[in-house]
Amino acid sequence: MEGLKEILDQMSGASGEDRALVEKAYVFASQAHKGHKRLSGEPYLVHLVETAKGLAALGMGSKTVAAGLLHDSIEDVGILPDTLEKEFGKEVRFLVEGVTKLGHFKYHGAERHRESLRKLLVATGQDARVLIIKLMDRLHNMRTLRWVPEVKRHRIAMETLEIYAAIAHRLGMGLVRKELEDLAFEYGYPEEFKETKTLLHEKAKETRSRLEHMTRTLRKELAKNEVTKFETDYRVKGFYSLWQKLMRKDRDMSKVYDIAAIRIVVPTVADCYRVLGIVNNLWQPLPNKIKDYIAFPKPNGYQSLHTTVFAGDGGIVEVQIRTKEMHDKAQYGIAAHVIYKEKGGKTPGGRATSFDWIRSLIPGFGGRAPVPKLSEQEKKRSRYGAPSAPEWLANLDEEEVDDPDFETTLRTDIFTHRVFVFTPHGDVVDLPLEATPIDFAYAIHSDIGDHVAGVKVNGKMVQLDTVLENGDIVEIETRKGAYPKRKWLDIAQTTLARRHIRNALERENK
Repeated sequence: MEGLKEILDQMSGASGEDRALVEKAYVFASQAHKGHKRLSGEPYLVHLVETAKGLAALGMGSKTVAAGLLHDSIEDVGILPDTLEKEFGKEVRFLVEGVTKLGHFKYHGAERHRESLRKLLVATGQDARVLIIKLMDRLHNMRTLRWVPEVKRHRIAMETLEIYAAIAHRLGMGLVRKELEDLAFEYGYPEEFKETKTLLHEKAKETRSRLEHMTRTLRKELAKNEVTKFETDYRVKGFYSLWQKLMRKDRDMSKVYDIAAIRIVVPTVADCYRVLGIVNNLWQPLPNKIKDYIAFPKPNGYQSLHTTVFAGDGGIVEVQIRTKEMHDKAQYGIAAHVIYKEKGGKTPGGRATSFDWIRSLIPGFGGRAPVPKLSEQEKKRSRYGAPSAPEWLANLDEEEVDDPDFETTLRTDIFTHRVFVFTPHGDVVDLPLEATPIDFAYAIHSDIGDHVAGVKVNGKMVQLDTVLENGDIVEIETRKGAYPKRKWLDIAQTTLARRHIRNALERENK
């Protein structure tokens, strides 16, 4: 029971009821996975414990931690969802089923499926906690990647970089993103990793000495200016992030100004701007290197003031200034907001969170993830060609996109407008809301659509006008003598399907 103790130790302040739920999930998982081993030779339970520990360390609530322990119980050992609901309630079942759906897709490389898979992950995880569980699951898998056969490591590493790290970045989970990137970088680009590690190692001693000296000087200056409530720390840029920057700077380390950064955390926004003035008076700022991400947040919600200064010894250092709430958001991203929600809308210090919008990310639980209904206007736009997919999803891995209102974007774009379903082979098909198997068939190929004879959704025969939902597995049965019917025009939702149906009807009438 050592694993259970390690999880509970991370759940400081949890109620007896919460701790009992996690203990019950631990016992259930240990029995369900009894005798199962990882490639490392460790009991499979170790992976489940590490996933749950990661969630508990983030501060997630007991239901999320329990779901972390149970996240492989449906897929790997055949536990029925109804059994999970009976033992742990609808909410835990919902979370485990959500994580299970995310395990259905196959990664086929950046060119083919990078965008669709990112969309799938985000759209399937209609409760943000599903994504957080999946990220913690992947993080532990990456920490133990050395035990995976070499032939598979590169694919897993690239999948992590292209999908999971990109989603962690888009959700503002800086700590998780950085570790995922650096772990994947080592296996995905081994030569580049070695080169970058050597470059950073050469500068590490000098850089850390500079940061320590600047931090001491800064603390004295802040105290002298009667700034009494503040915290300082510093960080050195991650390997993968540095490599990306070097690629943009012709591999010239002298052009990378944010290898090192000092962070200053203060109580209020007004304090942030005051400290910015003190820093820029203390050290000479570089021209055009002062960035106000408080007034103009990054698309993933990141907020801070940045200034890049000459350190006085020939070095250059970035200084980041933010409030505690901004710091939590930068480190944990959306997880920080979910934590506030799960703990009754309070921060660990007792403040009510200002991020009330997060409540919309945890929907009511009724088995399957709810699919929002389109208004008549939205139906018309979707059917007749106006873009209904959120544009920023195609740029999920980009550093910057032109949408400062991350909170509104996350609420309205991630969880509406599109449905993502699977072929029996695990490929992803992106369709508009209220799409039917007819739309799915034509999205695969016009010959498939023109000869639909029957449809199975999740292994069961259904009608052609069945509305598809996120995560459905759709199998089309075809027959040579089958042809489109005119009534299909009333069933199809996509322009593509309707065009092919009309063409087929015209050919038949000639």
